[in-house]
Amino acid sequence: MTNDETWALKAVACELLALSFRYPTAELAEAVASGEWADAAKEVAAALDLELSESFAADARANAGADPDALLHVLRAEATRLCVGAPEPVCSPYEGVWRAADDAVQPLLFVNPHSMAVERFCKSCGLGRPEGTNEPLDHVATELELLQHLAMLEAGMAAAAEGSPAPESLPGGSAAAAYGRFLVEHVLVWMPSFAAAVAREARLPYFRAAAALLAAFLMRSDGDEACCSA
Repeated sequence: MTNDETWALKAVACELLALSFRYPTAELAEAVASGEWADAAKEVAAALDLELSESFAADARANAGADPDALLHVLRAEATRLCVGAPEPVCSPYEGVWRAADDAVQPLLFVNPHSMAVERFCKSCGLGRPEGTNEPLDHVATELELLQHLAMLEAGMAAAAEGSPAPESLPGGSAAAAYGRFLVEHVLVWMPSFAAAVAREARLPYFRAAAALLAAFLMRSDGDEACCSA
């Protein structure tokens, strides 16, 4: 496998995982109901040699064949319980909340040092909050989308948008370096704990499967970074 192919696979994996942890859309419900999500997850896992438990396949296909509209309602109800919650979510999807718990301080969206660091990193990569939205950029899906963007740049799958920094101006001097730096400084610090919490708390098999795929991808990524820095 060439270097470009490896980065392309990382981009595909991050795209699938970002879709998996965004608030459920009709697109996701259709993919889960049709079995397309399970097939894509299986292909990504095989291509990247991810280690998944025997229960993964059953969880990934547990909702296959369901009516997509009815499934969307079920997915949204469970996503709300897990990641929105009232007064608090079971598994917060924000880095700043997890890092605040580690620091033993009160979590504050937007105005905590970790969320602000993510926002600065995104801006240094030419990315910002989409117009008309007000969501912190340290959401699990947004961080995965940043990794997807950097992997696509490194694979030559996308060109930097007009006005975006040239590859040599990205953190670390390249898209690959920026990917590795964001992974180590942010993603690997909190996302494994998030994935473990979702796997533990989820009542719907789909979310257990998504959490297992995320955990396996992060474990593989951690190993890759360790090899690169050795």
